Amino acid sequence: MQVPPLSPPPRLLLGPGPSMVEPRVYEAMRLPIVSHVDPYFFEVAEDIRRMLGMVFGTESHFTMVISGTGSAGMETAVTNFAGADTRFAVFANGYFCDRITDIARRQGAAVVRFEKPWGETFSDAEAREFILRERPEVVAYVQAETSTGAWQDGKAICEAAHEVGALVIADCVTSLGGMPVKMDETGIDIAYSCSQKCLSCPPGLAPISLSPRALEVLRAREAPVRSFYFDLKLLDDYYEGAHRYHHTAPVSMFYALREALAVAVEEGLERRYERHRLNHLALVAGLEAMGLSMHVQNPAHRLWTLNTPRLPEGVDDAKIRKRLIEEHGIEILGGFGPLAGRILRIGLMGASSTCENVLTLLTALEAALKAEGYRPPASGASAAEQVYARAAAV
Repeated sequence: MQVPPLSPPPRLLLGPGPSMVEPRVYEAMRLPIVSHVDPYFFEVAEDIRRMLGMVFGTESHFTMVISGTGSAGMETAVTNFAGADTRFAVFANGYFCDRITDIARRQGAAVVRFEKPWGETFSDAEAREFILRERPEVVAYVQAETSTGAWQDGKAICEAAHEVGALVIADCVTSLGGMPVKMDETGIDIAYSCSQKCLSCPPGLAPISLSPRALEVLRAREAPVRSFYFDLKLLDDYYEGAHRYHHTAPVSMFYALREALAVAVEEGLERRYERHRLNHLALVAGLEAMGLSMHVQNPAHRLWTLNTPRLPEGVDDAKIRKRLIEEHGIEILGGFGPLAGRILRIGLMGASSTCENVLTLLTALEAALKAEGYRPPASGASAAEQVYARAAAV
């Protein structure tokens, strides 16, 4: 039987993930694999550890990769630090805060939540009052909420948590590699992310890092972690200790992440963050020129990596997205949960975050809106070009 070769359709990935993959990453994945216990594999793992520390903004040596997607990173973070009756506080303002809550409850933790509408953020005073009142053992928040496009500064959360002796978990899935995570400076104890967003790598790996405080708690833990696969003590023994077999790591994906991190470091992290910021500002200017308002109203609380414009009244997001993918090969996604049908989710992450992509999307989106009967008051692409012109003149 003749099986036809794979022939994926050409796509410009501008949704909430995955992003476009760096060409060097594809080349790395073609290299011959070695065993998951070969000395060369551990050299690659050490390269990854070192560069991840730079991107996380941490001096911690306990930085590694979980074989799994970003949800595996989330589950690892929660299961290693939440057990039966652990008082576990969650800042809840989006879908992934709810997922953290679900995982913690499955561990038997006593979860308390500070809830806000999806897309809103927590002030320093609110965060402090909540933590000092509840006095949890673990605090979790989402730094970059993929469901809403909101950025949560975590410094006040971490300071208050440490005051009551709690550890802080931060979801950095949509920020790592595109915005400064600043793990040590912020005071985050457990940070996790994924490979397929701002690092421009295929999905399949979840970076994670622990502060010295978190590591001390982990090593003092007497009860076994309920998950064998996500047990950080066992994983540390595999990667950094005796290299004792734990699981068969996806070697080609480690090659891919190592190369993706090399691309990021070679670009220069500050230059990379500025690229994401500028493209975000240009996109927002273009969207607003077309009459679309942003769901996250305060510009300081918006992600540079994931943009969430509100749809004009009467415009069907599914029809807009269908036109974009069928007529232009561009993928963006809509909202879900309470934001279903109300917003678009547009990712500008890693290799996807370029001036060319911003202008291409704005032009295609304007055409799709017009086809659905909406008349933008001005050209989005022209407004974006003005942002780039002003930046170039500085």
